[in-house]
Amino acid sequence: MERKKLQEVLRQLNAVKSSLQHNEQMLNTPPKNIEDCCCLSALHCFRTNLQVQFNITERNRSKLYRSLNHHFTESGLNFCNSGNVRPTCQDCDSHPKENASEFFNRLESLIQRAIARLSMK
Repeated sequence: MERKKLQEVLRQLNAVKSSLQHNEQMLNTPPKNIEDCCCLSALHCFRTNLQVQFNITERNRSKLYRSLNHHFTESGLNFCNSGNVRPTCQDCDSHPKENASEFFNRLESLIQRAIARLSMK
């Protein structure tokens, strides 16, 4: 179920990306090689930025936002197997700002990583 939801997120993400061709907006963007236990925190950061920086009343964007909020998306990105170890993930505001296309590329690679991981199960 999670994998199907994440594939849906990717489709919605691509629709939003293509509608934002020349957006030079700068957004706090989690790194590409984020550690496993920080993937959920990265997802929250992407989601918050999407809500704050983009007009998510626009149909494609609100669909993407809702999908990023879905519990299957969250459980698909919960790679942390460390039990009760509290990961020290960077605060969203401390991530460097990148342009919108890099922001969406990083979100896309995070989702793809989750799909690949679920495919191995």
